[in-house]
Amino acid sequence: MPEAIVVMGVSGCGKSTVGAQLAAAIPGAIFMDADDLHPAANKARMASGVPLTDDDREPWLRACATWLAAEIAGGAQAGGRPAVLACSALRRRYRDVLRAGAPDLRFVHLHADADLLARRLDGRRGHFMPATLLASQLQTLEGLQPDEAGFTVDIDAEPQQVIRRVLAGLSAGQPVAGDEPAFRGGGQRLL
Repeated sequence: MPEAIVVMGVSGCGKSTVGAQLAAAIPGAIFMDADDLHPAANKARMASGVPLTDDDREPWLRACATWLAAEIAGGAQAGGRPAVLACSALRRRYRDVLRAGAPDLRFVHLHADADLLARRLDGRRGHFMPATLLASQLQTLEGLQPDEAGFTVDIDAEPQQVIRRVLAGLSAGQPVAGDEPAFRGGGQRLL
């Protein structure tokens, strides 16, 4: 199992839910939602419907990288406890900042079509990120590149099936029997 995992994707793809369940499924793993590392000013901008700029994201991404580095160091002392971070990580350069804190980082990109994401966001209550920012996030999103460690998982299934797909991809890079995921692309893709 990798020492650090980032569950990534646009708002509404289930990063927090999948990340927390993934951490619960990996013995000793620790979970952090990168939303909790956002400065108040970033949350206020997003809540008012204003997309973040790269300058807005930079301190937040550095905080995420610092958390990963600290958890990797602590995990090594604790016998290999993995760190799982739910973080949008929409662009390659954002992921590069995260890799600075965790060079052996593995990415799990949660993917869905825009209609499914919009339905999920419409049903979500109490989150600072409004559904109106989905289009800007989809425009910003750069999928994993072939040289990036990780894979993409379609989230068009029940959460437990998605978790099984993620665990299979992390542990062996092989599909779970019955799920019939196909591998391809930046790292791989589990459909």
